[in-house]
Amino acid sequence: MSAGRHRMRSNLNGAAAAAAVGVLVVTAGGWFGYQQLSGPDCSGKVELSVAVATELAPAVSGAADQWVKDGAAVGGTCIAVTVTASDPVEVAATVAAKHGAVLAGVGQASGTAVSPDVWIPDSSTWLARLKDGGATAFDPANGASIARSPVVVAMPEPIASRLGWPDKKLTWNNLLGELKSDKPLNTGIVEPTTDAAGLSGLLSLTAAAGAAGGADAQRDTVGALRALANSRSKLRQDLLARFPTSPDPTTIASGLGAAPLSEEDVIAYNKKKPPVPLAALYLEPAPMPLDYPYAVLPGIEPAKASAARVLFEVLTQSSFRNRLAAQSLRSPDGNWGAGFEAPAGAPSPAGGAPAPPTAGGTAAGGLDAAAIGSAVSSWAIATQSGRMLAVIDVSGSMKAEVPTANNATRQQVTVEAARRGLTLFDDSWSIGLWTFSTNLDNNRDYRQLVPIGRLSSRRGQLEQALGGIRSSSGDTGLYDTMLAAYKEVQEGWEAGRVNSIVLFTDGKNEDANGITQQKLLSELNKIKDAERPIQVVIIGIGDEVSKAELESITKVTGGGAFVTEDPTKIGEIFLRAIALRKAPA
Repeated sequence: MSAGRHRMRSNLNGAAAAAAVGVLVVTAGGWFGYQQLSGPDCSGKVELSVAVATELAPAVSGAADQWVKDGAAVGGTCIAVTVTASDPVEVAATVAAKHGAVLAGVGQASGTAVSPDVWIPDSSTWLARLKDGGATAFDPANGASIARSPVVVAMPEPIASRLGWPDKKLTWNNLLGELKSDKPLNTGIVEPTTDAAGLSGLLSLTAAAGAAGGADAQRDTVGALRALANSRSKLRQDLLARFPTSPDPTTIASGLGAAPLSEEDVIAYNKKKPPVPLAALYLEPAPMPLDYPYAVLPGIEPAKASAARVLFEVLTQSSFRNRLAAQSLRSPDGNWGAGFEAPAGAPSPAGGAPAPPTAGGTAAGGLDAAAIGSAVSSWAIATQSGRMLAVIDVSGSMKAEVPTANNATRQQVTVEAARRGLTLFDDSWSIGLWTFSTNLDNNRDYRQLVPIGRLSSRRGQLEQALGGIRSSSGDTGLYDTMLAAYKEVQEGWEAGRVNSIVLFTDGKNEDANGITQQKLLSELNKIKDAERPIQVVIIGIGDEVSKAELESITKVTGGGAFVTEDPTKIGEIFLRAIALRKAPA
């Protein structure tokens, strides 16, 4: 990170404030500025910290600097504004930690990181993911867009020309067809759990894959996820470095052939005059753009909030459009300012642009936060590997019908969720399957259907076993089963992989002849090993589950308990629970 620091003066009466800023200096190492008061008549000071997506930071800092040169200052209270060029995922991790949210694929916040007063990430999807990830009190003010960059598919021009670029209108189905061809296009992506453009591309491609419905849709979706994963990168610069560095056909064929990036990424790449320029393909339907929301984070004092409102007004003046253009960015309505060099095939702004995304329950492009969460979870599962024992409740209460699932039973809904999840796991996973009730296998409460083993040799066996699961007439033997399952996973523990148990149940422990809760917790405490961790995920279904009972187990083992009264939600919960598992260090 690097920062430009500006000092502004103002009279803070209600929402009124004005500003004066310091001189901004651009160096190869980043942004630096020096601060100065704009006069001796300041009476007090307000510190406002602003974290801005890196590519937008020069425009934000430049606008504040120009305001001072134009004499925009009022006597009274001084406002010191620190503008920091920040990677959105780093700020998201900090905000998530502060508000108790968990984001799939986003690591821990830096111990020195501080949540800003104003955050301008590259996409509203960050705000939606935080809210959906458990930050229930997270409700940033404003959230209106101050800039825009369409998400495109970047492709070496020789490859794009073969597909009809720039004259032919191309769709995401066209790209999906290239991935499924006999000679599939080498397609990559920046990790979509940490990159908004990557997430936008992932959502568009998987939507195209799932449009057909049925088994083919599931197969195509998983295929698309894995095709993208083959050439994924954690950093955008690493991905860009994989594009061809020579115009000869062999190099082009072996290099990266396509990747979802922002329009700004492509323009910036081509400005460096590479041997093989990139084409920007504006595929239809248009994916979620990067919309740069201006989010005033909750909990800041009123004086800072007033200062933040005035800073927003500065960044939405008509003159700001030209500053955006200098950074290869558009204004929020999709138009561009003087000097903007639109890539070949770019849609004309005169045709209008979609409405900017909102930061509330509905994210960009009309997709809600749950849809974004589901896509992120599916990606995380399809691109990681692990060792897991799935344990499914088959007690008598699982025969209860679910009205919201066309009266399918809880058992049928649970099995279907497990079956769909199985399709996302690749052959490197090791998975086993148990069922449990009371006295299910002679005096044992659990029955092993498939021992833990590599999916490469046991996928068919697992699918057959799932199809044969039926509810018993017994009760819920939760404690005996959990202890036995933990010992089973521990016995075959594998280093370098996430070793876990996922247990589905619709009730509390009802085994009068089994161990007590106290005995279970005591035994788990004895046998758990910090050097060989096992994560336990328990998914409770219906209104007869005690979340406190389930959490008493996962507090000892690690993992988490998830409870839903609507059994139709367990598929979504299952995906999220698996995606949130932490890989070993």
